[in-house]
Amino acid sequence: MSGNCLNGKYRLRGTLLLSLNNRLITILKTALIMLEICFCMQSALAKSAAPIIGKSPRYCNPLSIETSSRDGSPRGVSLGDVTIVRENNQYYMFCTGGGAWVSEDLVNWKYNPVQGRVPVAPGVFKYNGYFYMSGNGAPLYRASDILGPYEEVGDWKDHNRQAWEGTANNGQTWEGAFDVHFFIDNDKPYLYYPGRGAEGIYVVPLDPENLTQFAAAPKRLFGFDKSHQWERYGEMNEYSEVTWIEGPWMIKHDNRYYLEYSASGTQWLSYATGVYTSTNPLGPFTYAPENPILRKTTGVVTGAGHGCAVKGPDGNFWQFYTIVLANPPGGRRIGMDPIGFDENGNLFVKGPTETPQWAPGVVDDPTRQNDSGSIPLTINKLRAMNSRSTFSSQRTGHEAAYAVDNSNGTWWEPAEDDKQPVLTLDLGPATEFDHVQQFMIDSCRIEFTTGGGFGFRSGRQSGNTQPTNTTITHRYKIEASVDGTTYTTVLDKTDNNITKYIEFEEIPPTSCRFVRLIITDWPKISNSHLGIMEFTVFGKPIEP
Repeated sequence: MSGNCLNGKYRLRGTLLLSLNNRLITILKTALIMLEICFCMQSALAKSAAPIIGKSPRYCNPLSIETSSRDGSPRGVSLGDVTIVRENNQYYMFCTGGGAWVSEDLVNWKYNPVQGRVPVAPGVFKYNGYFYMSGNGAPLYRASDILGPYEEVGDWKDHNRQAWEGTANNGQTWEGAFDVHFFIDNDKPYLYYPGRGAEGIYVVPLDPENLTQFAAAPKRLFGFDKSHQWERYGEMNEYSEVTWIEGPWMIKHDNRYYLEYSASGTQWLSYATGVYTSTNPLGPFTYAPENPILRKTTGVVTGAGHGCAVKGPDGNFWQFYTIVLANPPGGRRIGMDPIGFDENGNLFVKGPTETPQWAPGVVDDPTRQNDSGSIPLTINKLRAMNSRSTFSSQRTGHEAAYAVDNSNGTWWEPAEDDKQPVLTLDLGPATEFDHVQQFMIDSCRIEFTTGGGFGFRSGRQSGNTQPTNTTITHRYKIEASVDGTTYTTVLDKTDNNITKYIEFEEIPPTSCRFVRLIITDWPKISNSHLGIMEFTVFGKPIEP
């Protein structure tokens, strides 16, 4: 074969191979493009998948927490000064009022007793394989298990009296710290605590080998600044020279330290939460520009102070806080809401909220997406001029209208001989001239009275005073109707066996105009009466 023929043959083979390679490259490119399109579509679908009411979990403040009693009494209901510790993917909640309550999701809490006394305003933390606990005027306790048993290690005021005295209360002698908070940073332990009244917040490093010993003298970080009007005493912050600063809690985020605190005092609905920031746990600290980060004086979630922050199962920070009730004095509950950080690193809390919110992990950014959109539909529906709302009975001073007035300072008490109290609410028009509109209900919250603030109502006894053959839980059902004549049960809790004094329950989305609450049984503790502080049905209006 001649050279020209061979060259032509090789050129033809090369052309064919080149053509084949180009086709393969084109096919591969097309396949990659299709895979990328599929991936983008899947990502878009995943991002656009919205949570669904009735299927995705929610919570509503005040949180629905079971009692620590087993006789129906409201022990472990009036809670405050909350501390939460995460251990082995579970969360342990300690409060003034008891502990511990255990949860995996920060929403559903089950009571587990602690072996050992839980002090007032408990501070609980883990260090070098042990769990430590202290509180107001209490020594330091230690346990190998977070639920105890706890044994006393020692007392700071005995070991450090000279260093401690003179750091607060204008140098006067006093008996130690309250509202203690322990913070571990780079394996170094710190104790934060408030002074008295306007003194502010202090910090002291602890000896890593002996946590009852100070490693340095206490240091005052900041005090009362009357230009911060929300810190002042009073429901209207009217006391310009008086306050009570307390409840420190430290958060570390992106190498920045956020020191939360509370003012103006836990007896006020103006009780609120603020924050200072620093680049060092020992300061100096700078007052944050968006203070207070939690404050609300009206509604059913008021006096949002003295709490803690914890990373939830979704990796986001969640703020827990004390809720101060309008009445009775000292009555308190627990709330939570998500924490965020803006582009300048400023900490903020999306709250306080009092409508159904998505539980941790349901949405990617709870500070922007957490509101589920359900609103209260029952507020003041007994006061509307054209209302067909009714009730079975009421006591003077505790009328039925107080059950739906959006306040924890009042409550409805049915008559003593009313064995099955009924409250029917017309969600329809306020007057005869208004358009008749229906609503899609999807959840409800009931706040039952406990009969007292930190304890029981006058005349009520603690302990096992439960009469025989009665329930230890609140039992009820909720019915819905379009016409006010034919009712359908949408929530049945008539066999409830978990004692809670706040109930939040999902309702299958139901179109209706009328809602009926029927109480079938309740804990009958000595000298007590059934009382409902607030009955709220949530949902959305149905557009014409």
